[in-house]
Amino acid sequence: MGTQEIIIEAEVLAKIPHILKYMGSKREILGFVEEAIEALDVEAEWFCDLFSGTSVVAGTFKNRYNIIANDVQMYSAIFSHTYLSDLKGTVSLSDMEQVIREATFYYEEFREAHSEYTFEYIEGIDYDTFNLIESQQRELIDREFNLGFHLFAKYYSGTYWSYNQCVWIDSIRAVAEKYKGKPLYYVILSSLIFGMSYASQSTGHYAQYRDLTRSNFNDIFSYRKRDILPYFRRKFKELITNLNGSQGNDYLVTTMDYMDCLRIIPKGSIVYADPPYQSVHYSRFYHALETLVKYDYPIVKYKGRYREDRHQSPFCLKTKIDKAFTDMFKVVKARNAHLSLSYADTGMISKEKIATLGLEIFGNDYVVQFLEKEHVHSKMGRSDEKEQDVKEYIINFKRNARD
Repeated sequence: MGTQEIIIEAEVLAKIPHILKYMGSKREILGFVEEAIEALDVEAEWFCDLFSGTSVVAGTFKNRYNIIANDVQMYSAIFSHTYLSDLKGTVSLSDMEQVIREATFYYEEFREAHSEYTFEYIEGIDYDTFNLIESQQRELIDREFNLGFHLFAKYYSGTYWSYNQCVWIDSIRAVAEKYKGKPLYYVILSSLIFGMSYASQSTGHYAQYRDLTRSNFNDIFSYRKRDILPYFRRKFKELITNLNGSQGNDYLVTTMDYMDCLRIIPKGSIVYADPPYQSVHYSRFYHALETLVKYDYPIVKYKGRYREDRHQSPFCLKTKIDKAFTDMFKVVKARNAHLSLSYADTGMISKEKIATLGLEIFGNDYVVQFLEKEHVHSKMGRSDEKEQDVKEYIINFKRNARD
């Protein structure tokens, strides 16, 4: 089993529209990922983005390979369909205006039907009044509503978003449902997710909303006043202007466990794997997006109002991580596939340990390449230190050519 080490200095920036601030996103180092895939130097028809997240990697390679974009989280499939669909040729600005008209109708209908709920953030509001309004909104989770599509108004008012913002979220989500399965559905939800992220008073994810204090009062107030629609419009226009189809290549979007997905990839595929690096589960940080997509009125718990059925990844558990890697390696080898594995020096296990586990499975049938790059990770507001210097690396497991 040969070993090569490649240090990547140059960065070829791939251009792909931004939708969501996401922990561990590869959007800023897509050039590094491209260099790593090119370093494999193999002929392949299919490329599998195994833990696709925001799906920027799948979107980057859609014109070079047939794509399988997989992630166990349902919201990830929305991003995958958005990046892989031919939006520029199928969705128009008139579609956007129609969506907004329909959403406005639902919004006004809802506000009229529930006129007893008026939570106004007037200019010059004092801290105590603001705090009272926030707490009154959070009590809506115990109230009954007369109209459908009230999930966010009931569950999340006064938390990550205000009541008014939640009614807009519900109203736009109601319109999206009418176009389910069509390209317009994915544009609506992606644009809504973008708007939700910029209107939320949380720190870029939804692990918890910020507690109100006198020191952050003005900042939280500024987010409560934000209108989701301008962000929605801006992103909608950008997506339908910039995203073409995949020039004749096929694509498949799945929401399976990574092992199930690997079982069905075509033999000889390139697999790009970017599993979680830390002990925190992504389902804790993006549970609200999962609920937006499923829209299933789940049982929610704790301050963060987490879904009860949150996914737990074995790559986040010390007792299971070795087996998770080993199982992945075994199926990759069984499919005669090539693997490009992203990880970082801040991860739960070292690159040396990963390579050792790989050696045990791949043996002499594969060549190993190590590629490294200095990078800055955003901590998404989880501590006073907003960013962290890390060394990103990609380990390529390239199957030897056979006679």
